[in-house]
Amino acid sequence: MPTAYDVAVLGLGAMGAAAAYQLAKRGAKVLGIDRYSPPHEFGSSHGDTRITRIACGEGPEYSAFAESSHKIWRDLEGELGIELFTQNGILVICGPGERPSSHGVPEFLSATVSAAQQAKLGHEILDAERIRTRYPAFNVAHGDEAYHDDVSGFVRPERCITAQLQKARALGAELHLNEKVISFDQTGDSVTLKTDKNTYHAKELIVAAGPWLPGFLKPALADRFKVTRQVLYWFRAKGAREHAQFSPDRCPVYIWQVPAPQVIYGFPATGGLEDGVKIATEQDHTTTTPDAVARAASAEEIRAMHETYVGPYFPGLSSACVKHSVCLYTQVARARFIIDRHPDAHRVIVASPCSGHGFKHSAGIGELLAQMALGLQHRDITRFGFGYEPPGSRSDG
Repeated sequence: MPTAYDVAVLGLGAMGAAAAYQLAKRGAKVLGIDRYSPPHEFGSSHGDTRITRIACGEGPEYSAFAESSHKIWRDLEGELGIELFTQNGILVICGPGERPSSHGVPEFLSATVSAAQQAKLGHEILDAERIRTRYPAFNVAHGDEAYHDDVSGFVRPERCITAQLQKARALGAELHLNEKVISFDQTGDSVTLKTDKNTYHAKELIVAAGPWLPGFLKPALADRFKVTRQVLYWFRAKGAREHAQFSPDRCPVYIWQVPAPQVIYGFPATGGLEDGVKIATEQDHTTTTPDAVARAASAEEIRAMHETYVGPYFPGLSSACVKHSVCLYTQVARARFIIDRHPDAHRVIVASPCSGHGFKHSAGIGELLAQMALGLQHRDITRFGFGYEPPGSRSDG
């Protein structure tokens, strides 16, 4: 007879690894399955760094997840003796004139201030002169201003995933890597998973499959999600002096609504001069799939990135792109998350907390998913349901 598990987790990236760890921590009999060997570069949870912030311009409902995640990462750092989370602050920059929305929020700076106030988070507003004086790497324009707080920063996604999978396995979780799930189906009080290697049964299933999620859903549900290609770039500084301006103590993480088609975001330097400085934009128009996506950036993409988004705003960075990486967003309208039970299978929990701002919340969401799967008390998830319509949503949204 096949082994029966309390909970199976499909996908062991940001959310799946966190869920597997939290389930095992609570004594559940856990099966985790991933088609690759996480952390890997085929989904959404790679690229060395991810911004983390408690003041979320996307909505104050996200702040509690980020706060929980910060605590979990600090606890893991203490237990494992590794560095996961660097608090070097954040700048959310905007200015006069037409600016692109960030995650569907036009007034992202003021929304961030509002979220900080609701979270009772200390912060300050810097004018352009103070930004230039304090953070010389940034070429802000007259009239620009920035939200700043000290509790934000960046986490290391690959390390976070590795740490949580390591803990999950040590606590008894059974992790099957390089095994592809073909299908799942609920029959009565259990869920059956068929893979390219075996068949398994579990009382509950968490589907945290990232950009592969739509392939497991019927069209009416799959159409809620769109997968988009994003490119991360690392540009080398012009010299050692310029590189020093991007050190973590002189360069916070940032989200910048520049007067260009897309928002830019980025990080301090986490290595030497030859390792470059990471910067990226976000696009939500062109869709793709994990199988069809172009995994390399073209020379024209790199040139356009520097010409439009790097050179004008970071004069200390050269046009030399030392590295790039492609990742995938699984997006929902208005940059929402979906965390809900499958409408046709109540023992299946669908977890797609992405939309381009998910990793910072992943450890806390893993805790929530474990509580849901084990029937424990958890925070209200009404806003993340399949049927939830945010205020102001269009009927076709």
